[in-house]
Amino acid sequence: MSPEEQLEHLKRGAVEIISEEELLRKLRKGTPLRVKAGFDPTAPDLHLGHTVLIQKMKQFQELGHPVIFLIGDFTGMIGDPSGKSEMRKQLSRDEVLENATTYKEQIFKILDPETTVVDFNSRWMERLGAAGLLDLSGKYTVARMLERDDFKKRYHAREPIGIHEFMYPLIQGYDSVMLEADVELGGTDQKFNLLVGRELQREVGMEPQVVCMMPLLEGTDGVHKMSKSLDNHIGIAAAPEEMFGRTMSISDDLMWRYAELLSDRPMEEIDREKSAVAAGSVHPMNVKKALAAEIVARFHGAEAARSAQAYFETRHQRRDIPRDIRKSFSPPERIWVCQLLLDLDFARSRSDARRLVAQRAVRVDGAVVDDPNFEFHRDLHRVVEVGKNRIAQVK
Repeated sequence: MSPEEQLEHLKRGAVEIISEEELLRKLRKGTPLRVKAGFDPTAPDLHLGHTVLIQKMKQFQELGHPVIFLIGDFTGMIGDPSGKSEMRKQLSRDEVLENATTYKEQIFKILDPETTVVDFNSRWMERLGAAGLLDLSGKYTVARMLERDDFKKRYHAREPIGIHEFMYPLIQGYDSVMLEADVELGGTDQKFNLLVGRELQREVGMEPQVVCMMPLLEGTDGVHKMSKSLDNHIGIAAAPEEMFGRTMSISDDLMWRYAELLSDRPMEEIDREKSAVAAGSVHPMNVKKALAAEIVARFHGAEAARSAQAYFETRHQRRDIPRDIRKSFSPPERIWVCQLLLDLDFARSRSDARRLVAQRAVRVDGAVVDDPNFEFHRDLHRVVEVGKNRIAQVK
């Protein structure tokens, strides 16, 4: 691609690039750009909301630019205050490192390991020391920090703001200095932090990084940002059937946003499909199935995607039990439901089984079981289910 074509390709899905002219100038140099995106390992698993940035990293890779997947093991112990109305719980180093391990395992389902550098910002932050940190803190004033919308709101609401939270944007910006980033990717809620990186680079005589901001992906509820805490997320480590089913649960309108931000298909093809749906010549259900299958195949392979689609169609459209996931068992005449879940390996312990019942995740013959003292009767009951992909049937 020419530099101009690269720019158009990279603009896909982006909310704002600061600035397009600077990015085009960098692309015209003809040398690979150093593209950085940071991820704080504050939870053990990534979800599709995270992959919006990772997909953009992949686009840069495909155009010949190496990418830096920066794991914020130092900043993760602070907790990113972006968009937060209260102080975040600080994680221990052990918690951060454990989560970072799972990130490294998951990202290469999308990124090419040959042109991906995985780095940790503790590498330079631990060397910086107290004196260096004080020097860094002198680069910005409290007044400038309070220009940040979330800090401003908390200040006026008399909500506490920790001094360590003011350090977060400075450390993120310092990361860009140490990595000599040409481009930094981030969500729209990261704009202040991303611009700090430009300022710190300019201060040390570097050409400032281009900032490419991606939207925050709505969760399956179509309202809030995708988040594990809101249970509106689609985890990239989720079982294929769950991943497929959760993708199918999004609205028809949200489907197009997911396609733009998560699909590898050309936008021209997606736009043609959207027009066909609007004209009534293509059913939106078929489009959504194709999108769900593409997402599942990315993380689990094509065969798993076919199996997940077959499961969805059998279980949710035909209301039948897929034969290939049935587990046959011969229970005693009567058995306590929690013991049955344990015997079937549907629960790790009796307390885990009780938790599943309390969460209304257990069904017998299609009816929810919410009584932990329920007894399964061999002569009365035939099928027990936990969640979407643990199903057993009496022989």
